[in-house]
Amino acid sequence: MKNEKSIDSQKAKHPPTENVDGLDASESDEHGGVEQADSHVDAEPVVEKAETDDVASEDVISAENAAPPAHESQDPLLTMTAERDDLKDQLLRALADTENMRRRSEREAVNVRKYGHTPFARDLVAAIDNLARAVESAPDNLETLDETTKSLITGIQLSWTELQSIMEKHGIKRVEPLGEKFDYNLHQAMFEVPTPDQPSGVVLEVVQHGYVLHDRLLRPAMVGVSKAGEGDDQAKKDN
Repeated sequence: MKNEKSIDSQKAKHPPTENVDGLDASESDEHGGVEQADSHVDAEPVVEKAETDDVASEDVISAENAAPPAHESQDPLLTMTAERDDLKDQLLRALADTENMRRRSEREAVNVRKYGHTPFARDLVAAIDNLARAVESAPDNLETLDETTKSLITGIQLSWTELQSIMEKHGIKRVEPLGEKFDYNLHQAMFEVPTPDQPSGVVLEVVQHGYVLHDRLLRPAMVGVSKAGEGDDQAKKDN
Protein backbone atom coordinates (compact mmCIF):
# COMPACT_ATOMS: atom_id res chain seq x y z
CA MET A 1 0.00 0.00 0.00
CA LYS A 2 2.72 2.34 0.81
CA ASN A 3 4.42 1.55 -2.50
CA GLU A 4 1.25 2.28 -4.48
CA LYS A 5 0.87 5.59 -2.76
CA SER A 6 4.42 6.57 -3.47
CA ILE A 7 3.96 5.74 -7.13
CA ASP A 8 0.76 7.76 -7.33
CA SER A 9 2.43 10.65 -5.61
CA GLN A 10 5.28 10.55 -8.15
CA LYS A 11 2.82 10.56 -11.03
CA ALA A 12 1.05 13.51 -9.44
CA LYS A 13 4.27 15.36 -9.10
CA HIS A 14 5.42 14.54 -12.70
CA PRO A 15 2.33 14.39 -14.96
CA PRO A 16 2.91 13.11 -18.55
CA THR A 17 3.50 15.79 -21.16
CA GLU A 18 1.40 15.96 -24.31
CA ASN A 19 2.44 17.29 -27.69
CA VAL A 20 0.25 19.23 -29.98
CA ASP A 21 -1.37 16.16 -31.45
CA GLY A 22 -2.24 14.83 -28.05
CA LEU A 23 0.59 12.30 -27.90
CA ASP A 24 2.81 12.16 -24.97
CA ALA A 25 6.54 12.74 -25.20
CA SER A 26 7.41 9.14 -24.92
CA GLU A 27 5.21 8.21 -27.83
CA SER A 28 6.57 11.08 -29.87
CA ASP A 29 10.10 10.00 -29.06
CA GLU A 30 9.28 6.51 -30.15
CA HIS A 31 7.66 7.70 -33.40
CA GLY A 32 10.51 10.14 -34.02
CA GLY A 33 13.08 7.47 -33.54
CA VAL A 34 11.21 5.23 -35.94
CA GLU A 35 10.88 8.02 -38.51
CA GLN A 36 14.56 8.88 -38.23
CA ALA A 37 15.46 5.25 -38.63
CA ASP A 38 13.18 4.97 -41.66
CA SER A 39 14.64 8.12 -43.19
CA HIS A 40 18.14 6.80 -42.61
CA VAL A 41 17.27 3.50 -44.22
CA ASP A 42 15.61 5.24 -47.20
CA ALA A 43 18.52 7.65 -47.76
CA GLU A 44 21.17 4.99 -48.13
CA PRO A 45 19.95 3.59 -51.52
CA VAL A 46 19.70 7.10 -52.96
CA VAL A 47 23.36 7.68 -52.19
CA GLU A 48 24.33 4.35 -53.66
CA LYS A 49 22.34 5.10 -56.84
CA ALA A 50 24.05 8.48 -57.25
CA GLU A 51 27.44 6.87 -56.79
CA THR A 52 26.52 4.20 -59.35
CA ASP A 53 25.48 6.86 -61.90
CA ASP A 54 28.76 8.69 -61.34
CA VAL A 55 30.74 5.50 -61.89
CA ALA A 56 28.78 4.71 -65.06
CA SER A 57 29.35 8.20 -66.46
CA GLU A 58 33.06 7.94 -65.69
CA ASP A 59 33.18 4.57 -67.50
CA VAL A 60 31.48 6.11 -70.57
CA ILE A 61 33.89 9.06 -70.61
CA SER A 62 36.92 6.81 -70.22
CA ALA A 63 35.60 4.57 -73.02
CA GLU A 64 35.14 7.58 -75.31
CA ASN A 65 38.65 8.78 -74.54
CA ALA A 66 40.11 5.34 -75.08
CA ALA A 67 38.36 4.79 -78.44
CA PRO A 68 40.58 6.20 -81.23
CA PRO A 69 39.04 8.38 -83.97
CA ALA A 70 38.07 6.82 -87.29
CA HIS A 71 41.07 8.24 -89.17
CA GLU A 72 43.45 7.00 -86.46
CA SER A 73 42.06 3.49 -86.32
CA GLN A 74 44.15 2.41 -89.34
CA ASP A 75 47.54 0.85 -89.07
CA PRO A 76 50.20 3.60 -88.80
CA LEU A 77 52.53 1.59 -91.04
CA LEU A 78 49.93 1.45 -93.80
CA THR A 79 49.30 5.17 -93.45
CA MET A 80 53.01 5.99 -93.67
CA THR A 81 53.40 3.64 -96.66
CA ALA A 82 50.53 5.32 -98.48
CA GLU A 83 51.98 8.76 -97.79
CA ARG A 84 55.40 7.59 -98.99
CA ASP A 85 53.95 6.21 -102.23
CA ASP A 86 52.02 9.43 -102.80
CA LEU A 87 55.10 11.57 -102.27
CA LYS A 88 57.16 9.28 -104.49
CA ASP A 89 54.56 9.56 -107.26
CA GLN A 90 54.56 13.34 -106.95
CA LEU A 91 58.36 13.40 -107.09
CA LEU A 92 58.47 11.20 -110.20
CA ARG A 93 55.87 13.37 -111.91
CA ALA A 94 57.82 16.52 -111.05
CA LEU A 95 61.06 14.98 -112.37
CA ALA A 96 59.32 13.88 -115.58
CA ASP A 97 57.84 17.36 -116.09
CA THR A 98 61.25 18.92 -115.50
CA GLU A 99 62.92 16.56 -117.96
CA ASN A 100 60.25 17.21 -120.60
CA MET A 101 60.61 20.94 -120.09
CA ARG A 102 64.39 20.68 -120.43
CA ARG A 103 64.14 18.71 -123.66
CA ARG A 104 61.52 21.06 -125.04
CA SER A 105 63.71 24.04 -124.18
CA GLU A 106 66.68 22.41 -125.91
CA ARG A 107 64.61 21.75 -129.04
CA GLU A 108 63.31 25.30 -129.05
CA ALA A 109 66.85 26.64 -128.63
CA VAL A 110 68.06 24.50 -131.55
CA ASN A 111 65.14 25.64 -133.70
CA VAL A 112 65.83 29.26 -132.86
CA ARG A 113 69.49 28.86 -133.85
CA LYS A 114 68.59 27.09 -137.07
CA TYR A 115 65.44 28.88 -138.18
CA GLY A 116 65.44 32.13 -136.22
CA HIS A 117 66.60 34.09 -139.29
CA THR A 118 63.99 32.55 -141.62
CA PRO A 119 62.17 35.87 -142.34
CA PHE A 120 65.49 37.59 -143.08
CA ALA A 121 66.63 34.78 -145.38
CA ARG A 122 63.29 34.76 -147.21
CA ASP A 123 63.60 38.49 -147.87
CA LEU A 124 67.24 38.11 -148.89
CA VAL A 125 66.69 35.57 -151.68
CA ALA A 126 65.19 38.22 -153.96
CA ALA A 127 68.41 40.28 -153.78
CA ILE A 128 70.43 37.10 -154.27
CA ASP A 129 68.48 36.36 -157.46
CA ASN A 130 69.28 39.80 -158.87
CA LEU A 131 72.97 39.37 -158.11
CA ALA A 132 72.92 35.89 -159.67
CA ARG A 133 71.38 37.28 -162.87
CA ALA A 134 74.13 39.91 -163.09
CA VAL A 135 76.81 37.25 -162.73
CA GLU A 136 75.16 34.95 -165.29
CA SER A 137 74.82 37.76 -167.83
CA ALA A 138 78.52 38.63 -167.69
CA PRO A 139 80.62 37.49 -170.70
CA ASP A 140 82.95 34.56 -170.26
CA ASN A 141 85.96 36.37 -171.77
CA LEU A 142 86.66 39.49 -169.74
CA GLU A 143 89.85 40.30 -171.63
CA THR A 144 87.89 41.88 -174.46
CA LEU A 145 86.29 44.40 -172.10
CA ASP A 146 87.69 47.69 -170.94
CA GLU A 147 89.18 47.98 -167.47
CA THR A 148 86.19 49.69 -165.89
CA THR A 149 83.68 47.07 -167.05
CA LYS A 150 86.13 44.31 -166.28
CA SER A 151 86.64 45.60 -162.71
CA LEU A 152 82.89 45.94 -162.24
CA ILE A 153 82.14 42.40 -163.36
CA THR A 154 85.05 41.04 -161.32
CA GLY A 155 83.71 42.79 -158.19
CA ILE A 156 80.23 41.36 -158.78
CA GLN A 157 81.65 37.87 -159.18
CA LEU A 158 83.70 38.19 -155.97
CA SER A 159 80.63 39.43 -154.10
CA TRP A 160 78.63 36.52 -155.42
CA THR A 161 81.30 34.04 -154.30
CA GLU A 162 81.45 35.55 -150.81
CA LEU A 163 77.68 35.63 -150.59
CA GLN A 164 77.46 31.97 -151.46
CA SER A 165 79.97 31.19 -148.68
CA ILE A 166 77.89 33.16 -146.17
CA MET A 167 74.70 31.48 -147.34
CA GLU A 168 76.24 28.05 -146.89
CA LYS A 169 77.51 29.01 -143.43
CA HIS A 170 73.98 29.91 -142.30
CA GLY A 171 72.32 26.92 -143.94
CA ILE A 172 70.85 28.68 -146.96
CA LYS A 173 71.17 26.55 -150.08
CA ARG A 174 70.15 27.16 -153.64
CA VAL A 175 67.94 24.56 -155.31
CA GLU A 176 69.39 23.49 -158.69
CA PRO A 177 66.66 21.27 -160.19
CA LEU A 178 67.70 21.28 -163.85
CA GLY A 179 67.63 17.74 -165.22
CA GLU A 180 66.25 16.26 -161.99
CA LYS A 181 62.99 14.48 -161.34
CA PHE A 182 60.18 16.81 -160.38
CA ASP A 183 59.76 17.01 -156.58
CA TYR A 184 56.60 18.69 -155.38
CA ASN A 185 58.29 19.39 -152.01
CA LEU A 186 60.90 21.64 -153.66
CA HIS A 187 59.57 22.52 -157.11
CA GLN A 188 56.60 24.33 -158.53
CA ALA A 189 55.63 23.39 -162.09
CA MET A 190 54.87 26.44 -164.22
CA PHE A 191 54.35 24.71 -167.57
CA GLU A 192 54.94 21.44 -169.42
CA VAL A 193 57.34 20.93 -172.29
CA PRO A 194 56.33 18.17 -174.75
CA THR A 195 59.41 16.19 -175.74
CA PRO A 196 60.04 12.69 -177.08
CA ASP A 197 63.56 12.58 -175.63
CA GLN A 198 62.70 12.70 -171.92
CA PRO A 199 60.14 10.84 -169.78
CA SER A 200 57.40 12.85 -168.17
CA GLY A 201 58.18 14.70 -164.99
CA VAL A 202 61.75 15.82 -165.68
CA VAL A 203 62.75 19.45 -165.07
CA LEU A 204 63.84 20.88 -168.40
CA GLU A 205 63.82 24.60 -167.61
CA VAL A 206 64.30 26.71 -164.51
CA VAL A 207 62.39 29.97 -164.46
CA GLN A 208 63.39 30.92 -160.90
CA HIS A 209 65.70 29.12 -158.51
CA GLY A 210 64.47 27.93 -155.18
CA TYR A 211 66.12 28.15 -151.74
CA VAL A 212 66.02 26.07 -148.57
CA LEU A 213 67.08 26.90 -145.03
CA HIS A 214 68.54 23.69 -143.66
CA ASP A 215 65.60 21.32 -144.24
CA ARG A 216 62.89 24.00 -144.57
CA LEU A 217 61.80 25.43 -147.87
CA LEU A 218 62.21 29.18 -148.22
CA ARG A 219 60.94 29.39 -151.77
CA PRO A 220 60.12 26.66 -154.30
CA ALA A 221 61.90 26.56 -157.65
CA MET A 222 59.64 27.52 -160.56
CA VAL A 223 60.32 25.07 -163.35
CA GLY A 224 59.13 23.71 -166.64
CA VAL A 225 58.48 19.97 -166.66
CA SER A 226 58.81 17.57 -169.57
CA LYS A 227 55.81 15.81 -171.07
CA ALA A 228 56.16 12.76 -173.25
CA GLY A 229 55.25 13.50 -176.92
CA GLU A 230 52.48 11.82 -178.88
CA GLY A 231 54.96 9.98 -181.10
CA ASP A 232 56.72 8.55 -178.05
CA ASP A 233 53.41 7.50 -176.49
CA GLN A 234 52.36 5.73 -179.70
CA ALA A 235 55.71 3.90 -179.88
CA LYS A 236 55.28 2.74 -176.28
CA LYS A 237 51.79 1.45 -177.11
CA ASP A 238 53.07 -0.44 -180.17
CA ASN A 239 55.80 -2.06 -178.10
